Order: sequence, then structure tokens, then C-alpha cells
Amino acid sequence: MKPWKIRKKDMLSLLLQGPKIWEAYNGLECQHRLPRSVHKEVKYAIALARKFNNEVLRPMYLDIDLKCMEDHDYLPWDFVKKAGEWKFYSLFLPKLFGGAGLNFLALYPFIEEISSVCSGLGHIIFVHYLGIATVFPSFNVRIINKVLRDVAKSEKEGNPRLLDLVITEPEAGTDVQEPLLIGRGRIGTIAKKVKGGYVINGRKIFISNGHLSYWHVVMCFEDRNNQGETFLQCVVPNGAKGFSFGTHEKKMGHLASTASDLIFEECFIPDRWLTMLLSDPKVKKSKKGSRWLFHTVIDYVVSSSRAGVGAIATGIGRGAYEIALEHARKNRVAGELLINHQWAQIILADMYRNVNVSRNVYMESAYTNMLSGLFKLLLKKPIHYFMKFLPKWYFTLISPLLRLKIATYLFRKYYFDWYTTEERDVSSGWASIAKYTCSDVGLANAGLALDLMGAEGLRHDNGAEKCFRDVKLQQIYESTNQINQMNLFCCLVGNHLPEVEFFK
Repeated sequence: MKPWKIRKKDMLSLLLQGPKIWEAYNGLECQHRLPRSVHKEVKYAIALARKFNNEVLRPMYLDIDLKCMEDHDYLPWDFVKKAGEWKFYSLFLPKLFGGAGLNFLALYPFIEEISSVCSGLGHIIFVHYLGIATVFPSFNVRIINKVLRDVAKSEKEGNPRLLDLVITEPEAGTDVQEPLLIGRGRIGTIAKKVKGGYVINGRKIFISNGHLSYWHVVMCFEDRNNQGETFLQCVVPNGAKGFSFGTHEKKMGHLASTASDLIFEECFIPDRWLTMLLSDPKVKKSKKGSRWLFHTVIDYVVSSSRAGVGAIATGIGRGAYEIALEHARKNRVAGELLINHQWAQIILADMYRNVNVSRNVYMESAYTNMLSGLFKLLLKKPIHYFMKFLPKWYFTLISPLLRLKIATYLFRKYYFDWYTTEERDVSSGWASIAKYTCSDVGLANAGLALDLMGAEGLRHDNGAEKCFRDVKLQQIYESTNQINQMNLFCCLVGNHLPEVEFFK
């Protein structure tokens, strides 16, 4: 037999020697499973984002950045409404819930395109979908349907209502975002059971889009000493009694996207706004247990959002590269165009390499979500085509069925009881790879742009210094890069090694 020929039985044994194909080459495994129309939708999303950049974003983004610097209380409502006119807040919502139905895989390159011009404004759109990705893993279909249909309706009426994720506290940041650290954070925000609902007291900080959002997806606990089994998630609309806004942070970058304080003082949340309650006897009956469910809910959220952070960081790195390239084409050093100097060509080649490596990494994470994460059901071919070709009025017609308890039961059965720890680990591990790799690469590109441009790079109107200010946040939020490195080790490196102890 010729050495380059492999028999089927030998191929199987060879593949079993290393990582599983879908664990190490998610894009390769995902390609044959995805409907063909998904690729067309990705191209459409990229084209739409580029049109928006040219017509809306480029003329305004530097002015908005300056306004945010000069006036700490300034909020970019003009941009929020303009993005709503382009239907960006419902573009990726499933038709089942009143949206346009573009697939979630297309969201990531869409966010990269917007962020290549301004990551702060791109972050506003991304955080809205982060809120959606937070309410989805509760799989409380009644509330998901109500909130998302309200988003689509309000956008159509010209008064968009955004979502945000409310979790970080003054004494508990990564501690409540990383399941393996749960119990170490000093929780201050507590929900207490009362007749007809819960009363929440406490303060949440660093909430992206807090002042810009209408629906707030709040994560808190009933017992600060038993967080893993008393997790509670609810949605709080603006105007709820006992809920108010505090200040928003003075930041170095991402100025357009606020980081807000949200205050809860005897804030009453009726039972109908609870999306998930781990202490609920029905939830406790799950075969997997409360702590496993809490871990899984958090991982569903961060596995989708960390790939999005990777897309934003890639966009910033790409923006820095494009600014540096344009500078090198127009400016001379020692009488010669900068782009004709060999050292400049090497820097630009490195920057180009960084962008493409970064994009491939976050797309691998996105593919993992299509295979085993939050979006896997929506990308199955029968369901995808069902959602794609049936008109919106049909889903409006059947929406009352989503209020039935059986709808929530079926979704939770699929996403919880039939979900494996291995699937969760692969999805979470690749999300961490994307998050810390792309943010490190984005920072490297922003630094290289300033090195290449010298003093010119420090001018606000060139945009390079803004890239540098914006990209640093990508290393910090959605858990720090160091925590993501530990999570990667826990999920994909040390999880099969019995002698390993995590976060000791």
C-alpha cells in the first residue's frame, strides 16, 4: 500500500490518538453541518456593517469620542437611535421571537466590522446581544418571547429598548463570573423571597450600557453563603420600583459605551419576571443538580460572549493596521515613502498576520458554539430552514404557545439534561482561547501602529491612539485574561488529569 494512502480503520485509530476533530478543528467539523444559506447571511452581515460604517459611523465616531471626553454625562443617544433605524437590535433575533432571523454566526464578523471603525460604538450593539445571550440560557421561553418581542416592537417604533447584563459588584467581579471561583466573592446584592416575588437590595457596578438599556438582566443570589445553589436571574425594566441609576465610570477607552452603577433599594421583582431560580423545587429535580446547572448557565453566556470580545479586539487590531497602512502610504521618511522602508513593511506584515490569526481564533470559538453551545439548536438544518422561510406573521400567530410551561420544559430538557460536560468544556475552553488571544493580539497591533506612526499616532484625529485606549479593556472584562488562561487549562488541558487541582 502506498504510504500516503490510509485505510478507513487506520484513519479511525489515528484520529483517536489526539484531540477529537470537533474539539480541535471546529470549523472543519462545522462546515458540513451548517445550512448553505448561513454563509450567504454572513456575507450579507459583513456588507451591511461596511455600508453602515461608510454612511454613519466614520463621520461621527471621533466627534462622539471627544464629546464623551469633554462631558462625562454625555450619552450617545443619537447613535443608539441611528443603529435602531438600521434594525441592528433585532437583526440577529430569531423570527420565533419577532426578529429578522439572521443567524448568530454572522454576528461575530458583523461586530468585527463595526469595531474596526469604533469599538466603543460597536460595543453598544454587542452588549445588547450579550444581554440577549444572558436571558437565553434560562430557557424560560415565556419571558424570552415577551422581552425580545418588546425589543423588536420598540425598535420598529423608533424608540429602541436595549438589554444589558447585570452581574459585577463592588466586592465580586470575576468571582461570580467564573463558576470554579463561586463562593469566593463577597456578594452584596441579595434577593429575599416575599409574597408574590422577590425583593432585591444591593449595588451592581461596571455595567456596560447600563444607562442606555431598558431591560436589565440581573444575576444575584438568595444566600451569599450558598451561591452555587441559590442563583437567581430576573429581568428588571426601567421604572421598576426601587431600581435607579447611579453614576457611570470615567474611563480611558470605550467612552461611548457607558459602565454604569445600578442601585437596588427594596426593589420588588414579581415572580413573572423571574427567568431562573435554582432553589425552585422543579429545577432541583434536574438529574444534573443545582451547581451543575449554575455552571452550565454561566458557561452558555460566556462561551458566546467571549468570542464576541475576540471579534471586538480583532476589529480594533484591524482598525489600527488600516490606519498605520494609510499613514505609511502617505508619509515620507528620509525622502522616501514610509511604506517603502523595509522595517515598516515588516511591521505592517506582522500587523496583517495578527489580524488574520485573531479572526481565525474567534471564528473557531464561534463554530464551537454552533456545534455544542448556545446556538446549536438554531443552526440545525430543519430548524434553520423552518425559521428562514416561514413568514414573520406565522411566528406571531403561534407566539401564544410560547407562554405554555411545556415550551420551557422542552428547551431545558434539550439544553440541560441532554447537554454533556464535555460539550460544555470544549465550548468554554475555546471561548477563553478566543478572548485572551484576540485581546493580546489587538493590544499588540495598537502598540505597533503607534510605533510606526510616531508622534502622528498621538493625534486624536488619526484614530490610532483611540485604538490603543479602547483595546486595553478587552484584556480585562469578560473575566481577565489570566482567569481565561486558567479556565482554558481547566476545560481542555487538566480536566482529564486526576492529580490536578484547580484554583487552589
